This record gives sequence, C-alpha cells and structure tokens, in this order.
Amino acid sequence: MKKIINTPNAPAPIGPYNQATLIKDTLYVSGQIPIDPKTGELISGDIQAETKQSMENLKAILAAADMTFEHVVKATIFIKDMHQFTQINEVYGNYFNPDTAPARETVEVANLPKFVNVEISLIAVK
Repeated sequence: MKKIINTPNAPAPIGPYNQATLIKDTLYVSGQIPIDPKTGELISGDIQAETKQSMENLKAILAAADMTFEHVVKATIFIKDMHQFTQINEVYGNYFNPDTAPARETVEVANLPKFVNVEISLIAVK
C-alpha cells in the first residue's frame, strides 16, 4: 500500500502528482525546483541559491516522512547548463556525508518546469 506524503514546508505540486510516495520503507520524492514554499516565488539568478532552495524543499519532504538525507540512496539532478555542475555540486555536497552519499546521476536537459535551471529528485529508504 502506498502513502502519499505532502507538506506545506515544500512547494505544492504544479501538476497531477504529489511531493512524495512512500511504499513500505521506500520514499520516492518528486523532482523539486527552486520555489520558496513560503512565498510561492521562484528563486532565480544564482545557481547556488537555486540549488539550495531545491535541496531545502527535498529536506522538508524527507522530514515529513520522518527521514533525513542519510536515508537517501539515489538522487537525480537535472540541470539546464552542465557548465554550472561545479557550483551545483558544491551546494548539493553540503547535504550529504561523503562517506555515505547516495548514488547519483546528473543530466543536462533543454528545459525544466517553469524554465528553472535545476531540478533534483530522490529515492530514500528507511
């Protein structure tokens, strides 16, 4: 049986999906973009600020499922410009212990929802 996870501490979905779905001990977190959940406004203009907001949104969803970044086993980062990889990676790395960091792929794409520069999704296991 699946349990839907939604929290007001992360942006509301902008389509027919939920923030996350919990199946047994596995949490599938929808891609998060840099929307400030308090204001509903996009964070833009600074890729590190955009990445931080995306990560904070993910952190809030993990917390709503009683998990942390230590539970994350897989991450996917979608970016609009691979030249920003180093800046994104610097911020992303602050959320994980390097010794237990999850598997990950980073993919450059033509466009993302709301034409943001970064979107990050996770899979976590408790």
